[in-house]
Formats: sequence, structure tokens, C-alpha cells
Amino acid sequence: MAKRANGDGSITRMTNRDLYHGRVYVTTTSGKVKRISVYGKTRDEVRDKMTELQAQNNQGIPTPDTNAKVEEYLTYWLATVVKVNRRPKTYQGYESVVRVHLVPGLGTKKLRTLRAADVRKWLAGVATACQCCKNEWDKARPKPECCAAGECCETKLSRRMVQSIHAVLRNALENAVREELILRNVAKLVQVPTPDYGTGKGLTVPQARLLLKAASPDRLHALYVLALAMGLRRGELLGLHWAAVDLERGTLIVSSNLQRVDGALQLGPTKTASSLRTLPLPPLVLEALRAHRERQAQERVAAGERWTESGLVFTSRVGTAIEPDNLRRSWYPLRDRLGLSLRFHDLRHTCVTLLLDLGVPPHIVRQIAGHSDIGVTMKVYAHASLDEQRKALGSLSDKLG
Repeated sequence: MAKRANGDGSITRMTNRDLYHGRVYVTTTSGKVKRISVYGKTRDEVRDKMTELQAQNNQGIPTPDTNAKVEEYLTYWLATVVKVNRRPKTYQGYESVVRVHLVPGLGTKKLRTLRAADVRKWLAGVATACQCCKNEWDKARPKPECCAAGECCETKLSRRMVQSIHAVLRNALENAVREELILRNVAKLVQVPTPDYGTGKGLTVPQARLLLKAASPDRLHALYVLALAMGLRRGELLGLHWAAVDLERGTLIVSSNLQRVDGALQLGPTKTASSLRTLPLPPLVLEALRAHRERQAQERVAAGERWTESGLVFTSRVGTAIEPDNLRRSWYPLRDRLGLSLRFHDLRHTCVTLLLDLGVPPHIVRQIAGHSDIGVTMKVYAHASLDEQRKALGSLSDKLG
């Protein structure tokens, strides 16, 4: 047998396991030439893997030399990439997905050898996994009765949740590709079901007028006016400062967002760069804000020393920020009195829909709503404009008839 040339590598059979072991010298992402091991059930399988590594090496593509597990990498990614570059609420969501889903499911696998088949099989299983058993990942919690009895419930995760889990993994692996820890993002090779988004419910003009009239005695009447007439998000409304409102010039700057993150209320930037916007105040809004400022001044006097000056437009009766989830204490009774079942966020959908119904160009509506893409604007309209569709089809039917 001819002597192998330097760099050709070698293949041996492992005596203690029914596997073949191949070794080949290649340049790694650290810049050093190292001997990399590959394994397979047959000599040909190992030879193919070695040939692939050598071909990549000849093309100048370095081979990742990390032996980190997926859990170790995800911990590093959260701390050095997500926490530094993303908003606190985004980090909180990513951390939860990593801790609850990704680490228990894929954490023990080697990052370098993670395959698309591993991800695909795991996602298919986690979609129907017992949600009670997930509490076992927090060792401080007792074992659920159904799991202790061997009768695990199969509560399916929503398509939206499965998509979120896949998205977090895909983003993490994409960063690993950029850092040359892996050659390709295997999560991109895995398809997940498209989530079913709920259809937004908008109000008609008479319904919107009735709602504003019913809300007029409420101390947060101006908040409902802003939501319906200008389409501000809940966090944008509750994070709005008087310093951003110019009642003389009739303008408003949307630049902050109030959210609860890690158990504390935090005032952060808007949802996206497109959400940062300056809007003119129409007469209806100006009148409501002036009345609200007077009402707040009266509440400041009534609270006395208990008042906390936050500079916010919409506050509690003692000047502190309003917990976003507590807005339902005002919204739910108002909604129920009118016999409505829509969410507070649907007031924003109503604003978008009514503007488009009035013939306002979509790109103007997008700027008012602060949507990141005009496709989002039209998607909201498509969901909520059933009456307009009925009119259009009715007109066509009359022509044809």
C-alpha cells in the first residue's frame, strides 16, 4: 500500500464501539491547523466526511473547532449579544424561551454537530409535550400530580409559540455562523407551521363615537381619544410625557414605551425605529388633552404630599405610572357597558381602518400608526374592513345584475 501523503488523514476502526474514526488536519476558526476527528458506521461514511472537510479547507473555509454544547453557547449568546444589543423586554422573552424550551430540549448536544434533523424532531415533539412537566425544569416546584401518576397531559403549544421557539434558535445559530463557530444555520433548514393570527375587530364610526361618549366621565377619557383618533399603542400612551406634548403648536412626539420587565415598570424606547414619530394633534385630541391636564392638576392638589411627580400624561391618582395590565380596570367596565368584546389594542386597529376607509393613502397611515412596514398596515385593514369589502362586492354585484 502506498504511503499516505501529509494531510491525507487516517481512518481506524474503534475496537470498543462499532464505529470508524477518521482524523484529518485542517485550518480551524482559531487560525490554527488542528487534527479534527469524525466518526461513522462505515469506512466510506468517514471518508466522505473527511473529503468534505478537506474540500472546505482547500476553499479557504475554516472548520469550527469549538466543542461547546448548545446550552453553553446559548448562555454566552444571551449575555454578550442579546442583553447588550436588544431591548430589555426582548431579552426577557428570549431568555424565557432558552430556559424553558431550548436548554432542556437541545442543551446537551454539541453546537458543532447539531443537525437539522435534530431540530426538526425536537420541535415536533415539543409541540405536543406535556406542559405540566415543564415545571420540572424548575427544581423548586413539586412534581405535578398528572405526571407523577404517569398520565401526562398533552396540551399542545400554539403555532405562534412554536414559531417563537424556532425563531430564537434560528437567531442564536445565525450569530454562531457570523462568529465562525458553525458553518451553517441548521435551524433555517427546518420549516415550522405558520401561526394563525387572530383577526382584529374594529369599530364603526357610530360605535367609536358611542365609546368616546361613554368614556367622557372616566378620568382616562383622553387616553381613549388618543387611542382611537391617533392609534397609539398601550405602552406608548402610558409612557407619554407632558414634555413630548406641545398644546400650543398642536404636536405630539411618540418616543417612549412603558413596559413591565423583570417585575419592574421600565420606560424604554418605542417598539421599533419606525414607531418614533411626531404627530399633529387634531382639535378633538387637543380638547381632550387640555381637559385632562386640568383634571390632573386637581388630582395633584387632592393628593398633596402623596403625589409623585413623574411627568407622565396618564398616571394613577397619586402621580405614579399606570401598570399596563391595570388599564383593564378602566377598559373592561367601559367595554362591557357597551356590549363590546374587543381588546384595547383593537382601538388602534380601528384608527388604521377608519383612516384607510376615508381614503387616506396607506403610506400616510403607516406613518401615523408607526408601523415598521406598510404590509402591516394593509394586513390590519384587510382583517378589519369586512364592511368595506361587503360594499365593494355589493357594488360589483349591482353592476353585474
